Amino acid sequence: MNSRLWVTVAVMAATVMQVLDTTIVNVALPQMQGELGATSDQISWVLTSYLVASAICMPLTGYLTDRLGRRRYLLYSISGFVIASMLCGVAMNLTQIVLFRLLQGVFGAALVPLSQAIMVDNYPREERGRAMAIWGMGVMVGPIAGPTLGGWLTDVFDWRWTFFINLPVGVLSLFLARQVPDTERRQRSIDWLGLAMISCAIGGIQYVLDRGNGDDWFASSGIVAAALLAVLGLAGFIWRGLSAEAHPLFDLHMFRDRNFVAASFVIAALGLSMYGAMVIQPIMLEGLFQYPTLDTGMIMAPRGVASFVSMMIVGRLIGKVDSRLIIGTGLLIGATGTWVCTHYTLDTSPAWFVWPVLLQGFGLGMIYVPLSAMAMSTLPARLSAEAAGLFSLLRTMGSSVGIAIVSTAYTRGTQHAWNVLGGFFNEYNPALQDYLQRLGKAALDPSVAQRLALELDKQARMVSIVDVYWLITFSFLAMLPLLLLLKPRQGGGLPPEMTAHE
Repeated sequence: MNSRLWVTVAVMAATVMQVLDTTIVNVALPQMQGELGATSDQISWVLTSYLVASAICMPLTGYLTDRLGRRRYLLYSISGFVIASMLCGVAMNLTQIVLFRLLQGVFGAALVPLSQAIMVDNYPREERGRAMAIWGMGVMVGPIAGPTLGGWLTDVFDWRWTFFINLPVGVLSLFLARQVPDTERRQRSIDWLGLAMISCAIGGIQYVLDRGNGDDWFASSGIVAAALLAVLGLAGFIWRGLSAEAHPLFDLHMFRDRNFVAASFVIAALGLSMYGAMVIQPIMLEGLFQYPTLDTGMIMAPRGVASFVSMMIVGRLIGKVDSRLIIGTGLLIGATGTWVCTHYTLDTSPAWFVWPVLLQGFGLGMIYVPLSAMAMSTLPARLSAEAAGLFSLLRTMGSSVGIAIVSTAYTRGTQHAWNVLGGFFNEYNPALQDYLQRLGKAALDPSVAQRLALELDKQARMVSIVDVYWLITFSFLAMLPLLLLLKPRQGGGLPPEMTAHE
């Protein structure tokens, strides 16, 4: 029992450390940009490099687990991640920090799928629901808490501490990870050409999603080239995987499992719902309402608390209630939380920013845990690490797609709202005359044009943000039909196949 507890602490510390790094740096980018002398486009590579490296290396989880053994691979990954974090913290220029972030992504890629596989195999079948709830807390609470912790560290100390914070957590995880049960090492070949092809596909897709909105999508030759590379790489990988002569990068037997395939579709499609509100809310609070970074983080923090509570509840319900019912309830609660946000105005009080966040967090906590459990529930143990790596990859790519959709919808929506609302800003509009009269200004006053331009900008952005919240609300509801693809065991519990050994 004690050994299981320490193993859980070790893998959860590694999980939180890795997923926290996907968001904790975001709020520190402006300070990093100034100190490193980078442009806004250049500094975004601090985020992109990490995501690309992590996404490309994640499919290697199963292969390297077989070759090195699970415990040794976990120790190597934690050690490399901690060293790379330290190097990021002492980087002196943009080139160095981008290279070190690439290194961080390479070593961090396996931490989440390895932790999921270890948690699945380390608990008996009747306790798997609680195990997935604990694991889900790390995966969900980490990125939600990232902006809050990152804002505090940046305000109180320096942006470098967003990387140094990994050192004590990593050392603790490394010390405890020695108790993780090892797996038998076995020789296994790999299709390196297939790996190169899927790397081109992942890298191209990630570049398109990260840079598309800023580069006006396919109006940019770079975006077109990256998209073409992604299509060719994906087509080549599929062709290579179906070839009888090639040793596939993934064991294709996992795609015969209905639950794994269905859950993978759901987690990828959930990217917009899961990360959309996390992207748009800081834009609204800091851009429109002029909240400080730390205050924005504090408003968003209850999302993590609510997710923590709901995951604890769900951990006790799995095995007793149909998982599809739990997930569906979470989707409806999340939709309700974002629907409330569609009523925001420029006069909204802080309290109305907080309690919808609680609903969103509670709903997401109800979704992720049973979905992750069902994805792994009917797969044999030998495929657990490989399947967990692919599941995490789809979650990462789905979140990138969701963030790209929200960013584009906000930008294009603001432009459209500006054009529509701008037509009402004329001296013959009675509403505008009343507005100027209350201000004691005349239409021809030189200061009026600037004031009206600022007001138009705020109103246009507010309209666009409300439209984005409508989009996120509908995306929650659109996930409901996908639940019909999931097939839980009669009675809602986890099936007997979900055992540590075949």
